[in-house]
Amino acid sequence: MFKIFTALTIFAFVPHIAAATEQLVDVHIHYSHDAWDMLPPDDAVKVLRAAGLNKAFVSSSSDDGTQMLYEAAPDLIVPVLRPYRRRGELGTWFRDETVIDMLEKRLETNTYAGIGEFHIFGEDANLPVMRRVVELADQHKIFLHAHSDAEAIEFLFAQNPDARILWAHSGFDAPEKVGRMLAKYPNLTADLAFRSDQANNGQVDVEWRQLFLEFPERIMLGTDTYTPERWYFVEDNANWTREWLKDLPPEVAVKIARENAIALSNWALKK
Repeated sequence: MFKIFTALTIFAFVPHIAAATEQLVDVHIHYSHDAWDMLPPDDAVKVLRAAGLNKAFVSSSSDDGTQMLYEAAPDLIVPVLRPYRRRGELGTWFRDETVIDMLEKRLETNTYAGIGEFHIFGEDANLPVMRRVVELADQHKIFLHAHSDAEAIEFLFAQNPDARILWAHSGFDAPEKVGRMLAKYPNLTADLAFRSDQANNGQVDVEWRQLFLEFPERIMLGTDTYTPERWYFVEDNANWTREWLKDLPPEVAVKIARENAIALSNWALKK
């Protein structure tokens, strides 16, 4: 009887595990100008759908790339406004006041769920351009997607404790430090883009598992197509992610797989 019950119990959980990992949301996709010729919008959408993505948060240098994908697949694309007009502005945008004019005009014209992904580190987070970006996000009730160290995240929340910040790459910090930041800031979430230390051979790392179980509603998935070549990795990354998600409790896996990202998107887009 015990063996039968155990088998039935395991069988009952299988559909839940499959459902948890079938559809994913990727919150860290770029479709920048150097990818447009290689991968036209319709082809880019095919890549995202082939990966089994329910939604893809897209930002681009320039924003025209995001708008092209959003026009091609409004059901799939969650538009995020990047403050870069071309590659090469990563280290200068936060000292360029013309960026603000561009952001303000785009925010007036189009629909966005967030501002980012932008790069800002340390005390540069207190510069006037960055401060205005924080104000714009608050004004439009959208999130900030920050590629930052922990110090910059601290400064951003000091400017607006009610800001919602998606921490790109989880700051490339160890899970213990990510956990301390999540515990300190209730409105902080983190993506796993361009990280592979959370799992190996389908098994979740012990420290990452502890983080996922402690903060199941604060972690999201990402690929980061920061170069055109990274688009070839979107489907592989999704499949690899599905494998390690199966090593988590189904109710945790489904949150990380898509529910957390959908909740953030719905909040920002007021759906």
